[in-house]
Amino acid sequence: GVLFLFTDGQITNEKFLVYINDLLASGDIADLYASDEKDAIRNAVRSGCKGAGIQDTPENLWMFFIGRIRKNLHMALCFSPVGDAMRNRAKKFPALVNCTVIDWFQPWPMDALFNVGQKFLAPIEQLGPQDSPTRAGILEFMPFSFEASNKQAVIFMANERRYAYTTPKSFLELINLYCAMVGKKVDALEDQKDRLTNGLEKLNKTQADVAVLEEDLKVKAVVVAEKAAAADIFAEEVGREKAKVQEESDKAAIEAKTCQKIAADVAIQQESCEKDLAAAVPLVQEAEKALDVLDKKDFQELKALSKPPAGVDLVCEAAMHLQAGIDPNIEVDKKGGVKDPSWKGAIKMMAAPEKFLENLKAYKEEINDGNVPQINIEKARKIQNSMGDTFSHEGMAKKSGACAGLCVFIINIIMYYDVVIQVEPKRQALREATETLNNANEKLAFVKKL
Repeated sequence: GVLFLFTDGQITNEKFLVYINDLLASGDIADLYASDEKDAIRNAVRSGCKGAGIQDTPENLWMFFIGRIRKNLHMALCFSPVGDAMRNRAKKFPALVNCTVIDWFQPWPMDALFNVGQKFLAPIEQLGPQDSPTRAGILEFMPFSFEASNKQAVIFMANERRYAYTTPKSFLELINLYCAMVGKKVDALEDQKDRLTNGLEKLNKTQADVAVLEEDLKVKAVVVAEKAAAADIFAEEVGREKAKVQEESDKAAIEAKTCQKIAADVAIQQESCEKDLAAAVPLVQEAEKALDVLDKKDFQELKALSKPPAGVDLVCEAAMHLQAGIDPNIEVDKKGGVKDPSWKGAIKMMAAPEKFLENLKAYKEEINDGNVPQINIEKARKIQNSMGDTFSHEGMAKKSGACAGLCVFIINIIMYYDVVIQVEPKRQALREATETLNNANEKLAFVKKL
């Protein structure tokens, strides 16, 4: 059989009791199964019904199934009598009383309460041995308090007409509460004991340390007296050294004035260099502006020409002279000049148009780093002068847009190179002055250390 255990704590909806009432009263719950499910159940019990000698009509089959339910399904309802809930449910659902057997749990006898308390309090070592008077008194008090509560509940009922239930669960909760409180008190006492023990140990240790320090102090007092005498001698030496320091301080002041003068000269030279280089900024901007309007497609179209218009090959030759020894796509001879200045060499220079354009944009940095030989600039200048006004944006715009941009770039980058070359002596003088200033500062720092 199957046991269905149901407690009042599981009743979340009073409708549950409607079905339980029907199940207890008749073994059947109305509208629990659909028609097709009932047919399946009837077919399942048909053989059993025939075996019992009952005609297999639909009604007989169903009643045979319900009989099996009554025989094999058992229900245990665990309800608490505390409050009005059980009384009201018994009124609404009479099968809870009429169709069940009620087991009433009677109060535990004193011996049972004593034995339960003895079992649960046995693990608590702080109550002493099993035969100690303290443990015996606590074990006797537990059932006594429970019985006293029951007696007071009877008096409360007589006076107030209200029940005050004390169940075995209340007794177990009393024991658990006592065990928990004992555990907390024991932990608190252990903590206080540990703190007191640690405090005493530290006091003893401190006392021993103080004794050792006193002995050390006696020894060190002698050393201090010796050190004081040595300090007096040292003070005299310091006085003599102070005079020397004053002399060195005077030297340091002279060196500081020298450094200030050199720093002023360096600032003037630096301002002059920056002013001259500022004049070259528009030239670089014009060169970069000429390249910004170009892209790799312009150079792809340019290198696709088998025979370029007049002047286009010379402009490309000038670009080759500028980048000789810088662009790896340009072959150079033993002297560093362009090995093949023809249109074929120009096509090879523009083999990778995007890389070629990047090299042109980075050419300014090559000039600043001093990587461009002056012979490269002069060869490109020679071609520019030989072409006259044709070597310009207007002169080349109708022949090739890319070539026109190259003309503007070459013209401005040559002028930028000339400015950098003119400023280079000043930059060299600035570097030398800066080095002199650094040496003077090092000397000043050395004198200050002394």
